[in-house]
Amino acid sequence: MQSFDVVIAGGGMVGLALACGLEGSGLRVAVVENHPPKVPFSASEPHALRVSAINAASEKLLAHLDVWSAIKGMRASAYNGMEVWDNHSFGRIAFSAKDQNLSHLGHIVENNVVRDALWQKASQLRDVTLLAPATIKKVVWGENEVFITLDDENMLTARLVVGADGANSWLRSHADIPLTFWDYEHTALVATIRTERPHEGIARQAFNGEGILAFLPLSDPHLCSIVWSQPNLAAARRQDLDKLEFEKELTVAFDANLGLCQLESDRVTIPLTGRYARQFAAQRLALLGDAAHTIHPLAGQGVNLGFMDVAMLIGEIRRLHREGKDFGQYFYLRDYERSRKHSAALMLAGMQGFRELFDGNNPAKKLLRDIGLVLADSLPGIKPQLLNHAMGLSDMPKWLKQLPIDSQ
Repeated sequence: MQSFDVVIAGGGMVGLALACGLEGSGLRVAVVENHPPKVPFSASEPHALRVSAINAASEKLLAHLDVWSAIKGMRASAYNGMEVWDNHSFGRIAFSAKDQNLSHLGHIVENNVVRDALWQKASQLRDVTLLAPATIKKVVWGENEVFITLDDENMLTARLVVGADGANSWLRSHADIPLTFWDYEHTALVATIRTERPHEGIARQAFNGEGILAFLPLSDPHLCSIVWSQPNLAAARRQDLDKLEFEKELTVAFDANLGLCQLESDRVTIPLTGRYARQFAAQRLALLGDAAHTIHPLAGQGVNLGFMDVAMLIGEIRRLHREGKDFGQYFYLRDYERSRKHSAALMLAGMQGFRELFDGNNPAKKLLRDIGLVLADSLPGIKPQLLNHAMGLSDMPKWLKQLPIDSQ
């Protein structure tokens, strides 16, 4: 039987970030992951379809974990502007890094690039043990520790077990934590697109009555990753469309803002479901990332919300351990739970309200949202606040905020 202080179920981006963030705290950490990265990243490979918009707060965390330079060395695309508009209408808002005296607003990075960098880092750390491929088969919660049985019958003990095992978290279900969920009745169609005109490092998002279409700039000036949220039947139809027909519909849906569009990859569809765990913590258990919450991909904030869960939990575990307190006790985990439930609830409510406002072509609603976009774009003081929110600067825990800029 191996004994650890913290066992993390799930070796994705969020679980690995927590493991790396606990290095040097004097705690023994294990990560249990059934699907370790198979091959190292290669720049000659086509862009992966799953990407994230890494905001400034997440970038700061990843820099603190000493993986940001590795991520940029593999493949990351800085975006220096954002544009949002309502199709066939006058509503539009634009953000520019230059106008705010910033070098960039964020980076578009393939999920496997972030994960590979974190996996490589974790594998080099003295206090972190990667157990892979492995799956948790059984968990028994005791008063002072958790007893974990793996699929190969090896047993572990831990003072705290962390669920970072995704939206369909086995650990959350096994702990009988209720889940509130709702079907957005939309599907995201994801693909890589070559555009006639260069994207100029601007992330663009177009709303029309039936859906939301985002073009996220990749490292090639003519390549974008698209996330097209649309009704389920429309997404299924477009996934099966002839390539030329799909390219025509895509170009029209995007108002030909980047000229003609060419499909460069497969088309993958992802049903969109909102989830919110009733508890983010329990006795000797904490939930992180998608295991605790999933949101509409409207603003690409899902992974950033998860990274701020990580940052908050790193700070709490380190503080409690320094003070000699039992960080696995629910009494002490409640500060983490309160803080992150509040952030997730605000994000979920905001995304839902935004989505409902931009859903449909009701003339009154369309006029309201167009006026709202124009006012937000023109009234003083509003855009900096919106940008501050988009960059995650208002959601950082105190310890991360206080890190000097040069630690990035």
